[in-house]
Amino acid sequence: MPDNIWDTSLYDQKHAFVYEYGKGLIPLLQPLPGELILDLGCGTGHLTQIIAESGAHVIGIDSSASMIETARSIYPQLEFHVADARDFSYASPFEAIFSNATLHWITEAEQVARCIAGSLKPGGRFVAEFGGKKCVATITTAIQVSFRELLNRDIDFRWYFPSIGEYASLLEKHDLEVRSALLFERPTPLEDGEMGLRNWIQMFGDRVFHNVPDDVKQQILTRTEEQTRDRLFNNGQWIADYTRLRIVAYKV
Repeated sequence: MPDNIWDTSLYDQKHAFVYEYGKGLIPLLQPLPGELILDLGCGTGHLTQIIAESGAHVIGIDSSASMIETARSIYPQLEFHVADARDFSYASPFEAIFSNATLHWITEAEQVARCIAGSLKPGGRFVAEFGGKKCVATITTAIQVSFRELLNRDIDFRWYFPSIGEYASLLEKHDLEVRSALLFERPTPLEDGEMGLRNWIQMFGDRVFHNVPDDVKQQILTRTEEQTRDRLFNNGQWIADYTRLRIVAYKV
């Protein structure tokens, strides 16, 4: 299955909630002047810039070349690289690694944890938030049912939504001591009224439609809307059933 293809303009214009919610994670990071900090999965760089305003030296990395290209154009004074969260390294270790709305995209979570641990100084901190257990379960269940009805096949979203216990155990296996872990629901309003849910699916889940004819894709989207409307549509707006996992850990 191919990776998601990111439309960075649509991402910033219609799905700005991704980084807007991420602003609430920065106080947990507590960036200090002069610190070397990695923004892991920086997207278009908006949170990288906010962290840099503290006086820290921040490097932003993302696996999407289009995201990095946009970040560099918006914030040319900052340092951005195309890099894989499963396999990255820098000559100097970081005081902190920050990650917002990224790690649920990577099913090889142990490789990521190993890279994070290997890139932090002893005592360095890892502050992250991403999709947790049962995130968007109503949406994904409906899409799965629609695929079975119309194409008689199952799909794999290749998302990683762990529980607190699962993820904390993984981090501790790699000498990252978990100091704080919170799993919480965050119902998230989607823009564009009636079109909100299908726009969300096409932005974040479009890879499951690889090789699906467009007319069948539209039927699947319509069937998904029908199945979820009573739970996720209210007063002319779709509400995605997000669950978030927020973690603070320190390198032993």
